[in-house]
Amino acid sequence: MDRRAELSEFLKSRRARVQPEELGIKVYSGRRRVPGLRREELAQAAGVSADYYVRLEQGRTDNVSQEILDAVADVLKLSEDERKHLAVLAKPVRRKRRRTTQRIRPGVQRLLDSMTDVPAFVLGYRMDVLAWNDLAAALNGFGQQHRNVPRMVFLDPAMRDFYPDWEAVAEESVDYLRMYAGRHPDDPELAELVGELSIHSPEFREYWARHDVKDKTFGAKVLHHPVVGEIAVDYETLQLPGDPDQLLVTYTVEPGSPSEQALRLLASWTAPERDPQQLAPEIP
Repeated sequence: MDRRAELSEFLKSRRARVQPEELGIKVYSGRRRVPGLRREELAQAAGVSADYYVRLEQGRTDNVSQEILDAVADVLKLSEDERKHLAVLAKPVRRKRRRTTQRIRPGVQRLLDSMTDVPAFVLGYRMDVLAWNDLAAALNGFGQQHRNVPRMVFLDPAMRDFYPDWEAVAEESVDYLRMYAGRHPDDPELAELVGELSIHSPEFREYWARHDVKDKTFGAKVLHHPVVGEIAVDYETLQLPGDPDQLLVTYTVEPGSPSEQALRLLASWTAPERDPQQLAPEIP
């Protein structure tokens, strides 16, 4: 992934969202060549020269100050996640080449297996599913065929029934993948994944082109399981110590709700198959 190209396209996409009238800029009749703010309008509002902003948007200012980035972010009305993404792209940190294999500590798998009433799994690079407990497998269908969340969402037709609000889930997956790309622009496997999904999914191409970013923290979604029916879950995402690219994801349901009854039924169905000693295989 080309960091400078990413920075340029990200800033262009954010400029397009802000109308000059929002900044008190009078627009005269006549067609504007670009949607949203022009470069010189953004530069003036942020208090920098137009030439400097052009160099920033082209990725030619690696020593840009945080104050300037904050000023640009304020004009563009960036979210907190977008601000972080801008800083990563504009002030790159030299990183070691990514290792190709992530390993799950035995203690992490034991933790997952001990959570018998809570679907839980671990996400790694590129939203690969590294490990899970039995209830998460029964709920989400994790296994040898389903080991990467974006591939599941965009390439498995059954996911459009599994997620009643499929578009929201798909956008969320792409937004996190884009944020990961900003942090690790030298990841060749990520480039392969993006290429594969772009070829086979027009929706992925559309969402990826938006350059939206959002970290995976917490939220809610509705799942439609083919056996137990609809389950409304809240999810929490926790960064595991020792590897910042491993995220523990848990699903919980409201006590006393129909979703809790459905999840308990699913848990009772999977209980006899439990094997606490089994570790999830590694992701190559």
